[in-house]
Amino acid sequence: MEAVRTNEIMAVAGARELRDGETVVVGLGLPQVACMLARRTHAPGLTSLLEIGVVNSNPIDTPVGLADSRIFHGATCWSGFLDILGMNLHRGVVDVGFLGSLEIDRHGNINTTLLKDEITPGQSKVKYFNGSAGGNDVASLAKRVIVIMRHEKRKLPAAVSHITSPGYVGGKSRADLGLRGGGPHRIITDMAVLGFHAETREAMIVSVHPGIRVEQVRENTGFPLIAAENIPETPLPTPEDLRLLREEIDPKRVYLG
Repeated sequence: MEAVRTNEIMAVAGARELRDGETVVVGLGLPQVACMLARRTHAPGLTSLLEIGVVNSNPIDTPVGLADSRIFHGATCWSGFLDILGMNLHRGVVDVGFLGSLEIDRHGNINTTLLKDEITPGQSKVKYFNGSAGGNDVASLAKRVIVIMRHEKRKLPAAVSHITSPGYVGGKSRADLGLRGGGPHRIITDMAVLGFHAETREAMIVSVHPGIRVEQVRENTGFPLIAAENIPETPLPTPEDLRLLREEIDPKRVYLG
């Protein structure tokens, strides 16, 4: 069998964070791949919501964006932003928010708005991106938040350039900030799975992917990472996981590479 790819490890790690019977607001890309895998394995009762109003999408061909009509195939409901954000997130029924990120800091604060590139000392160039869309609502109101992204030092800085979607802002209590959701739970990268310390609310290493050393993870992170003495390896996908990913969910490898 072909060697397991990093994106496959990430997708499976994300799927295993989802539980049967939960409701999840999911973004396109690896989050959707992970959600579809969970529904076809251990969580058949999972309900997936796309922020544009598509419920339980089951496309036969991999969609490449929210404007791609293939994303509507097999859905149990076609609604809209107000339904997903208002009747679900703001009503408090969303268990998991599954997001991507340009940057994320040690307290799980997410930036999808702008990046600053230093040109000369003291001067920087600002690049603007799409911003929040529904990400702020998801991060503020979902019972727990999972982020999936590449692991690079510049993408995991000590402080994000802009807080688009809140995590544990400055390590403070989310309840004190008026945020009803539970906050960040996992950061799944191409090197490791990170969690958050219950008391300090700072990122910590939960597992490292096969072939990756803890030192590598730390060297590629812009802030100190808490780690236990014996960090386990992230479990590899099962043969059935790989079959589903490669033959049914993303056979053209639009997201799995």
